[in-house]
Parts: sequence; C-alpha cells; structure tokens
Amino acid sequence: MVFRRYTPDWPLSEFVRLFWWCEQHRPTHQKERLLPDGSVELVINLRKDISRTYDREHPERCNTLPGAIVAGPHSNYFVIDTEEQEGCMGIHFRPGGAFLFLGVPADELHNQLVGLDALWGRAATELRERMLAAPTPEARFAELERILLSRVGRSLSRHAAVAFSLRKFLNQPHVHTVGDVTREIALSPRRFIEVFRRQVGMTPKLFCRVQRFQRAVQAIGAGKSVDWATVALDCGYYDQAHFIHDFRAFSGITPAVYLSLHNDHLNHVPLESVT
Repeated sequence: MVFRRYTPDWPLSEFVRLFWWCEQHRPTHQKERLLPDGSVELVINLRKDISRTYDREHPERCNTLPGAIVAGPHSNYFVIDTEEQEGCMGIHFRPGGAFLFLGVPADELHNQLVGLDALWGRAATELRERMLAAPTPEARFAELERILLSRVGRSLSRHAAVAFSLRKFLNQPHVHTVGDVTREIALSPRRFIEVFRRQVGMTPKLFCRVQRFQRAVQAIGAGKSVDWATVALDCGYYDQAHFIHDFRAFSGITPAVYLSLHNDHLNHVPLESVT
C-alpha cells in the first residue's frame, strides 16, 4: 500500500486534520469494518464512480453510492469495500470541522453514509473530475484546499462553547467531564447540547464515550501483549466488564478479537476473519 498525507495550512488546519491519498494493490480481504471516531470523512474513489457499503448485520447486502461520499460522524462501525482502496483519496475533518463545508448540520449525518452530490449537487461531480485531472497526489491536495476554501463564504469558526469543549474533551479527557465543561461556559446545559450536536454530530456525552473507545483502540494497537485491566483503568472505564461492553457496542467485536485482527490502520478491521 502507498499512502500519503498532507496537512493543509491555517485556517483550514483548524477544521481539517489531513488530506490523504491511498493506492493499494491486491487487497488481502474484500470487506472491513471501519471503527467510529466521531469525525467526518469525505472519500473519493478515483478508479470508479461508485462506492459500495454493506449492511452491518447482513454484510452480503450491498448499497451503492456515487464515487464521492461523506461518512458522517459515527458512533457505530460500518462496513466498507477494500477494493475501492486501490485508488482513493479523501479529507479527514477534525471533530466539529465539517459542518461549515458540507452545508448541513452535522447531526443530520450522524451514522450516515451519503453521496456528496446529495449535499453539493453538481459540484460533487466537478470535485471528482478535478481530482482525476490533477497529475499528482500533491496537485490533488492543493486543489482540495482551494475547493474547500471556496465553499466557505464566511469566516471559519465554530461556536465558542463548542471550540472550548472540544479542547477540553480531546486534550484533557480524564480531567474534564461533560458536567465540568457545562459549568464553565455561558450556556444552559440544554442549549450547549443542542449547539454541540449540530456542529459535532452527536451529544457531548456520546462524543466523550467515542473518544474513550478510541483511546482504548490506541492502547491495544500499541502492543501485542495487553493488560486488559490496566487498559480499562487508564482509559477511564469503571472496570474491565464495563470496558468490554462499551468496546463491543462501538466495534461489534470484543477487545481480544480486535487485538488478533488489527493492523497498522487501527480503525480498519478485516471483516471475513471475524467469527
């Protein structure tokens, strides 16, 4: 697999974690589950103008979308086709970073996979055509940067309370709870939840649960041998049983199964090997 990434310049870097390009030959498995991380991804299939997704409970059931799609902020895993990674690229938005560019509140895309044309119309087709016309991954990244900036007709900014809470939740996860943050902002709890959900895509409580799950994924992925009790404690779970239950709720598999299957791309788990 050949994989390149690019971090855009400020101010886009405040809302976009990275642009990426991937080329893979002979995928080792047909399908894989993509684990939730609370962010939004825009993905462009450069080989074919089609994207295939599969029912989580019945992976033999396929749904087809255009070649440019948006994976909304997920709190569930979803199943993708690895053949489409033979040539694809995309935008990995920071949490709370996509709503400015997509034109809809983020919560309307919660746990959804939609064609970019449903959000951008003809501009979605033009985006893919411009990516295909660009000669190199670097040229495509530069074009993506120009396209995103052209989509925003106002200053790039989140609601102040959302920006503040995301810094707390992401940078100091063990210190700050939703209640702690709510007491520090000039919004009622109800209003804060409403604003956060519309810009990030889920409630603050669910977002924090997803981030705790992601910390566990990173901890497991760091080594071949894992002390499960330590992982549970370090990631903020009450006990090992709570950790296993939450991990399975988000991924569909147990931590032990994940340990046996994961690769360098920690959120991509081969589906066929799961029993």
